[in-house]
Amino acid sequence: MATSGGKVRLGVISFAHGHVNAYIEALRELEDAEVVAAWDDDRVRGETQCARHGLELVPDLDALLGREDIDAVFVTSPTNRHAEHAVAAARAGKAVLLQKPMALTLEDCDRIIRAVRESGVRFSMCYQMRADPVNRKMKELVDQGAVGNVAVVRRRHAIGALLNPDFARPGNWHIDPVQNMGMFMDDASHAADWFYWMLGRPRSVIAEIDNVVTSVAPDDNGVAVFRFSRGEMGVLLNSSTMLAAEATTEVYGDRGVIVQNYGDAPSSALPRPEGAVALKLYRAGADDWERFDFLADTPHGARIRAVPRSLVDYLKGDGPPLATTEDGRVCVEMILGAYQSAREGRRITFDARSSA
Repeated sequence: MATSGGKVRLGVISFAHGHVNAYIEALRELEDAEVVAAWDDDRVRGETQCARHGLELVPDLDALLGREDIDAVFVTSPTNRHAEHAVAAARAGKAVLLQKPMALTLEDCDRIIRAVRESGVRFSMCYQMRADPVNRKMKELVDQGAVGNVAVVRRRHAIGALLNPDFARPGNWHIDPVQNMGMFMDDASHAADWFYWMLGRPRSVIAEIDNVVTSVAPDDNGVAVFRFSRGEMGVLLNSSTMLAAEATTEVYGDRGVIVQNYGDAPSSALPRPEGAVALKLYRAGADDWERFDFLADTPHGARIRAVPRSLVDYLKGDGPPLATTEDGRVCVEMILGAYQSAREGRRITFDARSSA
């Protein structure tokens, strides 16, 4: 990728998804990257956020994508427009950094995959779990066989957003079934990608997804049980009405157990008890837990702000993408399968075919 003075130059397509503000703030601290300009179909939102970050607001998307001083773009628009914007960026020769989930349909995922392949541009999903040091350590432990044969994994990814009147207001695209499908699609996407990253492609899912305590969004809570290639059970718990929590992840194997605490928003928002640890491992025959040197009081926002460093390294050719187009598609397939299971009241088996 061509860069100017060793810097990766970035643009923004839409400020609809708030995570892009954390990305811009984090990029301001990097010497080898800069955000140059942005476009937003919501003029007021675009003007507000560009003024906040000191960016140029470009009134036309084609003009933004035609700029020679932009190497890559964050696509952080409402999810139903991801394919439209990612395809346009790829065809303009810009690397694409796409906010989760990839799209709302597999057809749109395939449109993005084809555009990226045909243009040859770099592409990465912005999955924050893959940038987090604690999650990376868990993957290392599982891959090394630290817990032996994995039996059951429980992963929670939760927020309390639907209990917040500002978030649950009419007009918020996050709770619009057309623009975002549902809260399980929007937020459980993180945990689904984590499971795929950790255990590989699942072979089936059975799920319950519904409105349990609210009615402002298409759904507010969901639980999905995935079965993986060696029979492992992955229990994905997603809630948009969670006030507090503690244990984010549990990995149970026949030779060990991994427990991650304080790894999502509800669990990281409250004070930790004295001596709290973020990650620990119990090995068969040990007298005590092995504790790892990760800060227990890491705020959830730090995980979001860790994303740009990995992306810039990738764009410079110094590392892999956080998640490929194919990874993004698998995640959407997992979430759509969970919705289908909940809707039809039966187990859904995934098609093992390759993507487009």
